[in-house]
Amino acid sequence: MQVFSAPASHDTHDGNGTLPGPELSIIIPCYNERGNVEPLFRAVEKAITRYRWELIFVDDNSPDGTIDEIWWLAQADCRVRGLLRVGRRGLSSAVIEGILSSSAPVVAVMDGDMQHDESLLQKMADAIVHDNYDVAIGSRYVEGCNNAGLANAWRLFLSNAGIRIAQYLLPVRVKDPMSGFFAVRRGMFVRSVDRLSGKGFKILLDMLMVQETKPRVTELPFVFRSRHEGDSKMNSKVLLQFVQMIFLNLRNKTKADGAAKKAA
Repeated sequence: MQVFSAPASHDTHDGNGTLPGPELSIIIPCYNERGNVEPLFRAVEKAITRYRWELIFVDDNSPDGTIDEIWWLAQADCRVRGLLRVGRRGLSSAVIEGILSSSAPVVAVMDGDMQHDESLLQKMADAIVHDNYDVAIGSRYVEGCNNAGLANAWRLFLSNAGIRIAQYLLPVRVKDPMSGFFAVRRGMFVRSVDRLSGKGFKILLDMLMVQETKPRVTELPFVFRSRHEGDSKMNSKVLLQFVQMIFLNLRNKTKADGAAKKAA
């Protein structure tokens, strides 16, 4: 039987007897990640000590009972929430729904498979809260990183090809625009949400492409680990969705530029 210890730091009330909300919301899109739910929670609990935080798991109706594990964990600790999506799938749209359900001024996105280094979450939040960045990216392609978790040749090909295409199109220089591990000001994300395609796996790239003003971005190195449990979702469909998202954003940008010229 699993037993949870009482949280040490998240039940502190303010002087009026109210419980403050989270300062950092961590969005975790997941599908068939039941065995990773509690280990990820424990890892985040150990890693984040300077911010009030919450974990929002967004589950696409996993057949392995992922949501049951999430709900069980949420009963034991109020910092955990589970959002069940029925009849729709996709990482980007799951992230969008998760962020829109959050309330913290800073939101982070990470995978549910333990490949992303939870110890970087606090540093990414610091970059936004204290260093005035709009986006902080956990990067696999800056000095000090290690992308050993991309040992599969197919995943390496998809990642490298996508990065080259993305870097050509982005208005801001980013070495790892295909990263799925990042933090962002919630307000900036919400203001751009109606311009997002919501397709595919690359929500960071989608978000950066639709910004009307150039965001301040920093990249922080991390060790990209092997999966803890479960199977990778990367396949040829992911590549197709990536291409569709790129073309959709380019089409929308072309229309917007044409409308601006006509109005001028």
